[in-house]
Amino acid sequence: MTSENNKRIAKNTLLLYFRMLLIMGVSLFTVRVVLDVLGTVDYGLYNVVGGIVTMFAFLSGAMSTSSQRYFAFELGRKNYDQLKKTFSMTLTIYILIAVVILILAETVGLWFLNHKMTIPSERMEAANWVYQFSIFSFMMTMFTIPYNAAIIAHERMNVYAYVSIIEVTLKLLIVYLLVLFSFDKLKLYAILMFSVTTIISFIYRTYCNRKFEECHYVFYWNKSLFYELVSYSGWNLFGAFSGIVKGQGSNIVLNIFFGPTVNAARAIAFQINQAINNFVTNFYQAVRPQIIKYYAEGNINSMLNLIFTSSRFSYYLMFFLSMPVLLNTSFILGLWLKNPPEYAALFTQLIVINTLIDSLATPLMTAAHATGKIKLYQSVVGTVVIMNIPISYLFFKLGYPPEFLFYISIILSVICLVLRQWIVQRLIHSFSILHFTRKVLFIVFFVSIISSIIPIILSYHIDKGIVKFLISSSLHVVCSLVTIYFIGITYTERKKAFAYISKFRSRILKR
Repeated sequence: MTSENNKRIAKNTLLLYFRMLLIMGVSLFTVRVVLDVLGTVDYGLYNVVGGIVTMFAFLSGAMSTSSQRYFAFELGRKNYDQLKKTFSMTLTIYILIAVVILILAETVGLWFLNHKMTIPSERMEAANWVYQFSIFSFMMTMFTIPYNAAIIAHERMNVYAYVSIIEVTLKLLIVYLLVLFSFDKLKLYAILMFSVTTIISFIYRTYCNRKFEECHYVFYWNKSLFYELVSYSGWNLFGAFSGIVKGQGSNIVLNIFFGPTVNAARAIAFQINQAINNFVTNFYQAVRPQIIKYYAEGNINSMLNLIFTSSRFSYYLMFFLSMPVLLNTSFILGLWLKNPPEYAALFTQLIVINTLIDSLATPLMTAAHATGKIKLYQSVVGTVVIMNIPISYLFFKLGYPPEFLFYISIILSVICLVLRQWIVQRLIHSFSILHFTRKVLFIVFFVSIISSIIPIILSYHIDKGIVKFLISSSLHVVCSLVTIYFIGITYTERKKAFAYISKFRSRILKR
């Protein structure tokens, strides 16, 4: 059974990588064109104004995690009747949440946009257009979340790959239409992005209605199930809120103190980070349902082994791709964009380092969610995460530059990594902080140091440009693969890797 689960994880990871490569390639291309067409100020405005709407998304974000947990849990128990009831109840709750979000967005959010944001007066009307269509896009996405949760719980990752082909085609069409029409580019971009969101949401809902019996919504109300979902989501809500405050709140604080140009630099940095982080996200997306199912089955040993293994491999995937970016940030930005905004290079480096640290913690978060007892986890970790905003605000008031927001975020991520281990040990007594530190943290630390020495030394002795990028990247690939193979993986994992390589080589030679 474990072998079959591992094969399913590997297959789903490859499908998600196919999806990710499609989206990443088109996204990097479209950002270049959109930044050029809109200009730095309008591009920064689109990201920060859309961020106000995202501030309200913590409500649906909390329910999204809850949906995935409960769907995967019931599938693990093979309780399909309860699964159907849970889906219908979840969607009913989403309808209630939608009303709350719409009221908040059209009152508090609208007031904040027009009275507190740093927006050029001549672009205020366009900013309001972006805001309204961002609300429409968010509402469409929110109603799709339960259906996406069902796809993930069933581990049908191939659906994402197929839909991605449609999505990237539509986004390429957006770029063409932006150049073609003379209508206000910022307004047009907001309308077109809403149209793409609507089409993709419709496709996901249609697929789930046809393939999964539980996704046929029938109004269902059960008081105890409602309180169970809401109770779980309540603390999850705080955790989601803290994440949103850290992400979009940072964007707003930067806008208040430094204006839309710095927002544009942050948006560019996050595009690069997202392109790298998608490798880890897709791997984790394939692993997450299995961790929850192991817990539901009572197979704690397999669950812990998967947590330890996925923590290391999540980090390796992130590290493997991040070092070439860290060593050649300015060159990559110059190659990608015509005129990169100021601070874009520094922001990119700091965000990537932050994500490297967070990649180790994601399986720990899943372990806490699998237990269903998330009060301690969300209250402690959420509080630390949310402190990024008031601390950064204080530093900015004292006159510190914008990059201090990211320095603070890195320090808080290290603190959260320590706290997550302590909390998981309290929730799952078989989990050992000492074992996690020895089998995960120490190993990835030594892999990082040993594999980086030669690329870093040589990169400082080579002039910037394509030669430095190729040499440093090639050295990093070789050093990382060798170090991970001999230090970063276990003997059993090394044997499996060797077997897969031999099998692949045999197939090539037969051809």
